[in-house]
Amino acid sequence: MTDDKAAAFAGTLAEFYDRYLVPFLFAPYAEVVAGRAKGLRPRRVLETAAGTGVVTEALSRTLPSDVVITATDLNLPMIERGKARPGMERVVWQQADAMKLPFSDAAFDLIVCQFGVMFFPDKDKAYREAYRVLGYGGRYHFNVWDSFDFNPFARISHDAIGGFFNCDAPAFFTVPFGYHRIDEIKSSLLAAGFTELAVHVLKIDKMITTARQFAEGLVLGNPIIDEIRARGTTDSAPIIAAVTETLQSAFGEHPARMPLQAIVFSALKR
Repeated sequence: MTDDKAAAFAGTLAEFYDRYLVPFLFAPYAEVVAGRAKGLRPRRVLETAAGTGVVTEALSRTLPSDVVITATDLNLPMIERGKARPGMERVVWQQADAMKLPFSDAAFDLIVCQFGVMFFPDKDKAYREAYRVLGYGGRYHFNVWDSFDFNPFARISHDAIGGFFNCDAPAFFTVPFGYHRIDEIKSSLLAAGFTELAVHVLKIDKMITTARQFAEGLVLGNPIIDEIRARGTTDSAPIIAAVTETLQSAFGEHPARMPLQAIVFSALKR
């Protein structure tokens, strides 16, 4: 990840993110990404905004052993947690900015990015960099979250947290759930040089085994906790309790199911 909000994923925040958000939000989509990657038969794979490595682990488990996997992220604490996942011995981990990739032209034949593009301050520049480091015939495969309307957990969490503040509510959730206009993204990819764009919406119904842990991840495993503290609130317990209650009201008691919806993009460098 590449802006100030993304760079805040450090220390205990990275721990809560990995422990409570990855299983609920990111692991289901990671398997989809790895399955699609396998079908493309790549030899050299780059992952950008790899975070704590849930996609990286799935790629390592799914792709043949002779495929070279390079995983990158801007945030070193996230990388360190990613390195500790199973099967990482074959992965080359490297700190890198997706808008200024430290790789030569045509170095890869597949780039994957799961739920990271939304955080890139200059998305057009990141798309151009992806195009540059891909070889001809290579593909760029990434996903973004759909809007609040299709991810109600995010909307109700955003509202529950905002209820503790008057006119200065933390706005972090508007970043990952605010980049979903398909035509706008397609135009940016075309401008970067990509062709043969493919887009599809992927909905997953996810079981919530414990709303409390999920709420802890949504409050403590996101840079929103820094926004909360910057507003003078040091006790996060009431906020976590409120998010827990809203999740239970919306989706039911344990176990409960909630809808997740992402938009998946694939683009070719011809």
